[in-house]
Amino acid sequence: MDNEKQALINELKSLLEQVAQSGSEKIVDVKDQVDEIKGRFFRLYHEKQAALRQAAEEAAARAGEVLGEWTPETDEEDGIFQALMNEYKTKRAEVSKKLDEEMAQNLLRKQNIIEQMKAMAEAETADVMGNLQKMRDLQAEWKTIGAVPPTKVQEIWKQYQQYQEQFYDLVKINIELRDLDFKKNLELKTLLCEAAEKLKDNANIVEASRALQQLHDEWAETGPVARELREEIWNRFKEASSVINKKHQAYFDGLHAKENENLAQKQAIIEELKKIDFSSFKTGGQWDKAADKIQQLQNQWRTIGFAPKKHNQAIYDEYRHLCESFFKAKASFYHGLRDVLGENLAKKRALIERAEALQNSEDWQQTAQALIELQKEWKTTGAVARKYSDELWKKFTDTCDAFFNRKREAVKEAKSNSRNARVERAMAGGDRARLVRMYENISQDIKTAENNILFFTGKSKAANKLVTDMQQKIEALKKQQQELEDKINAIDAAQ
Repeated sequence: MDNEKQALINELKSLLEQVAQSGSEKIVDVKDQVDEIKGRFFRLYHEKQAALRQAAEEAAARAGEVLGEWTPETDEEDGIFQALMNEYKTKRAEVSKKLDEEMAQNLLRKQNIIEQMKAMAEAETADVMGNLQKMRDLQAEWKTIGAVPPTKVQEIWKQYQQYQEQFYDLVKINIELRDLDFKKNLELKTLLCEAAEKLKDNANIVEASRALQQLHDEWAETGPVARELREEIWNRFKEASSVINKKHQAYFDGLHAKENENLAQKQAIIEELKKIDFSSFKTGGQWDKAADKIQQLQNQWRTIGFAPKKHNQAIYDEYRHLCESFFKAKASFYHGLRDVLGENLAKKRALIERAEALQNSEDWQQTAQALIELQKEWKTTGAVARKYSDELWKKFTDTCDAFFNRKREAVKEAKSNSRNARVERAMAGGDRARLVRMYENISQDIKTAENNILFFTGKSKAANKLVTDMQQKIEALKKQQQELEDKINAIDAAQ
């Protein structure tokens, strides 16, 4: 972007140097070029400021803060460009003041000429040859006088033409002399027609339009032609002018159409921004997804040119307001989320400490139930920052797995020995009540095992193996349960 700004600075500096070489009065001729350079420069400036502001807002958002008052940043190029613009404005103001003074003087001079022409046109007697030469001298002097105030151009030109033509009609100059003047004027106006007709080949329509205006000024300064040729030569000049004027109008119509197209595209982007209802967002994922969408829309906005002048600022303000509202709300969300994540982190660390305090216990039943309760509590504890999540989960599950692995081996060995002995004693006595108690104990063991397996949600190999072992244990218990049921039924049948 800085290279583009430097190029525009160089372009503006070059224009001012050309003006200095050609004369300060030429400053008015570069207005359109300066306005174009200024528009391009400030578009780059505003785009850079928008990007810097967005970066600051995003940085604040990542830090969980809301961007406060923000001051646009300026660089060396901005200062240089502003200094050049001030130089241009100063020179233009000086030239404009000088031109106004000159136009006022020109008006007085032309009014004086008109008064002299009026006196000759309205004189009852006249020295034809003397007045004719005087008229020509006045016409020659008229042509040497520069522009007059725009508000007086039409009025003074009509008066000039009126008394000029009135003079020629009044004094009834020699037909031959009159024809010579008419012939000379016809030659000049024919050249002006040819010059106007060539302008249609100029690809730069703005330049062609300015050249045409100069030709019109020259036409206005040229005297009349023979009455029978006046309409013909004027129609030729007018037709050539019409071609340029139509191209000029089409050129600006195209600019306006493009601006209207830009307006429609920007309005469509604003409608897309309005559709993003962030009032119900609960998770960072929702905010991030919406932020990506807004970033895409902002990138698209930057590729679109200016809207019509009367709409451009208003639509930019609306666009900026929608973007700022979103990012302020996003920053506020993350600021609150940071506190919640901190609280959840403390809770999960406390659960790990409690689990670690229990992992070496050999009070299998009570400790198992306590760890199951801790697992339930873990599930109800909210999320933590992603950088801590996997580490905490692994540490918690590894701690639980360590206890349950030990419990599984100890219980497996103890129950195997105990249950076999009890079954043998029960069978040796036709002791039905003991078998029923054993059956109920196994049923409770199955229920506990099925309940515990629901909490083995870890992703480690040890956790997966524990789940498999628990399933095998449940199947073995169910088999023993069925054997006891068969034995109880056998006792009942024998009675």
